Amino acid sequence: MKPVRPPIAADTGQPQAPPTVTPLTESRAQDHVAGICFKIGPPRRVGVELEWLVQDVRDAAAPVDPARVDAAVESLGLRPDATLPAGSRVTREPGGQVELSSPPADSLADCADTTLRDLGALRTAFAAHGLRLTGSGTDPHPRPREVVVRRPRYAAMEEFFARGGPWGKIMMCASASVQVCLDAGTEAPGPLGFRERWRLVHLLGPVLVAAFANSPLLDGRPTGRRSTRQAVWERMEASHTLAPAPQGPDPRQDWARHALDAELLCVRRPPGRPWTAPSGLTFRDWLRGAGERPATLEDLDYHLSTLFPPVRPQGHLELRMIDAQPGDGWLIPTALVTALLDDARAADQAFAALEPLAGPDPEHPAPRGPLWQRASTHAVADPALRAAAVACFAAADAALPRLGAPESLRRAVASFAERYPAAGRCPADDQLDALAGRGRPDAGPDLTTQEAAPC
Repeated sequence: MKPVRPPIAADTGQPQAPPTVTPLTESRAQDHVAGICFKIGPPRRVGVELEWLVQDVRDAAAPVDPARVDAAVESLGLRPDATLPAGSRVTREPGGQVELSSPPADSLADCADTTLRDLGALRTAFAAHGLRLTGSGTDPHPRPREVVVRRPRYAAMEEFFARGGPWGKIMMCASASVQVCLDAGTEAPGPLGFRERWRLVHLLGPVLVAAFANSPLLDGRPTGRRSTRQAVWERMEASHTLAPAPQGPDPRQDWARHALDAELLCVRRPPGRPWTAPSGLTFRDWLRGAGERPATLEDLDYHLSTLFPPVRPQGHLELRMIDAQPGDGWLIPTALVTALLDDARAADQAFAALEPLAGPDPEHPAPRGPLWQRASTHAVADPALRAAAVACFAAADAALPRLGAPESLRRAVASFAERYPAAGRCPADDQLDALAGRGRPDAGPDLTTQEAAPC
């Protein structure tokens, strides 16, 4: 659902001089964030953002020249910010990954149809250049990690996250996800209200990590986690990657406080100057006069685009904790999340299944804490997470017909539930089986030639 985001330099890659406007006050900044983070209304729209690792068809482990990826994208006739025929947008991630962002759709069926059509065009273009799009939460192959998309934002991001170790570089250059986007909900209380939907998606987060874990390998070796991507996010800088701690009944104010207290990842500057932010400077500090110039409203909107919690409220709710899936497996989490949030009966059933897992844990906000670690390590082999996942899939199965989902999608969701959560497995187990010579992951990379290493 990227179209709701204001046009900012991150989308074009071009440095921009800060606008000359009235400096922003702290109270106005708090009100602005609280006013835009949850766009209130009946839940209706759904969108998806799909990140893909790019591999050479002949040698999946070989580094891919960024020029080949550029050529594949250019062959589609896309100018910067242009869209594919069905309305999806294609962008490049720092390490060369490709992201397809669907337009907001008025139904799950429309979202699936639009995204499949545009994804088909994208795959065809890449295949013509000897490339394929691979769905895996982390790059399973050993190869250099480089920021190959040179933008001021990415250069500042690389420097910012490097202060905390290697995790930011792995996230930027060797990871991929499925991001499901849904409307925030209504003002009224109940399962379709934005407060309950906000609570539900955070309860659901560990189950989504577990059910769709698909990143057990990094640098050609098992890591001991089913979702290595999640393990990376657990270790990254806190103010940009954690969920806000619950402080009251209004998540709008919680998020606004959290956003202002987050460190600056970058500061936009005129062309030719780096965007590196001073270490330790928060946006609130900047508002209080600690920055090199007064902060503006456009600076604040840009700052919000640099925050990466498990669920990001940017008018709609963007769920960011799901590993990239092989083939068209992204359809399953998209359908599951939509059914559980947009159908009131399914939402109630999901709450009943999820609330016993863990109570509020202020000391370990998402995505940290024992439950998230169990999800990334054991996935649905963990009995409690498996039971919750099976219950959520059953609730979604009943809800999908009420939401008008096509029969083919309903069958796909039911098949996934039987093959994976009901059996205590996740897609990561397919990768591990392939590594051990016991099979091949569906539509994923060929890992059978990689030498297994001890966990």
